[in-house]
Amino acid sequence: MATARRRRELGRGERVLPGVWRLRLPLPWPGVPHGNAWALASGDGIVLVDTGWHGPGSLAHLELAMDQVGLKLEHVRLLVCTHAHSDHYGEAGPIIDRAGCPLWLHPNHEHMTKMVRDPEAAFEQRLEIALQSGVPAEAVQRIRESMGSIDPGVARIVEPDRDLVEGVEFTTDVGTWRTLETPGHAPSHVCFFQPERRLLISGDHLLGRVSIYYDYGHTPDPAGEFLHSLDKVEDLDARLCLAGHGRTFTDVRAHIHANRALVAERVQKVLDALGAGEELTAFEVIPHVYGVDATAETGRWWLNETLSYLTHLEQTGRARRIDGEPERWTTL
Repeated sequence: MATARRRRELGRGERVLPGVWRLRLPLPWPGVPHGNAWALASGDGIVLVDTGWHGPGSLAHLELAMDQVGLKLEHVRLLVCTHAHSDHYGEAGPIIDRAGCPLWLHPNHEHMTKMVRDPEAAFEQRLEIALQSGVPAEAVQRIRESMGSIDPGVARIVEPDRDLVEGVEFTTDVGTWRTLETPGHAPSHVCFFQPERRLLISGDHLLGRVSIYYDYGHTPDPAGEFLHSLDKVEDLDARLCLAGHGRTFTDVRAHIHANRALVAERVQKVLDALGAGEELTAFEVIPHVYGVDATAETGRWWLNETLSYLTHLEQTGRARRIDGEPERWTTL
């Protein structure tokens, strides 16, 4: 019987507004087939927001997408990144080499750059978190044996020429964009807002479909940070969102409410699981939250999210951890 083949993704460019282009770039991950970079007209060139993942053929896909809208890498006058994940920062080095442009990025980028410097050590640290969270040792060993070489998807570490912190602005033909620090998805995450046109470049903070991911282990309360960042973005009253994945959308406030509601629902499910009287590992909490056991495909994503809710409950005085190997959790 013939097996289904994944459709080949290619770089693609399209104009969204005068002076604003979406550059859709292929990604190698199941369930996340592509991500967006955004080109903003700026004088005789462009400001490029995000870079795409670095891997075989990735720069050619970026050039193909740019060529479709009459742009070239040499037109980039400034590169800004919403955060330091590989699909938003990975191609920074080659772009800078070609364009000679500066890079602006939030200074809390160690969650990525530490992994790029020593990917094997970062991988082993993730496996240690899994063991400490109750993932069976045999499952952790299978993950270790199946990984092979570890490619972080980043061409090389590029330190920012300017730190993208709250209030930093850059100017384009569309207007001046203001930086908002929006951690939660990642410690380095920022959004950009153009107030006159009420345009929001959201990175992975808001997406067209509600899909939550926390880069766990770098800050005390990523879920709490995410909720605070939702409040900050809601206050902007944006009318059009240019997201890091998927198409643009106009019902920005509805997306914010949907994300907030999903977090509240999953936090409550964690509380309900702990409230049943058992002391549970994070791994044991997962099926209570998602309704099914974790698989090899969902395990890391769901474990990160569940740990983020447990630490949020700890930070807000509703749960506590019980030291041990593995670590367990209970309500207060």
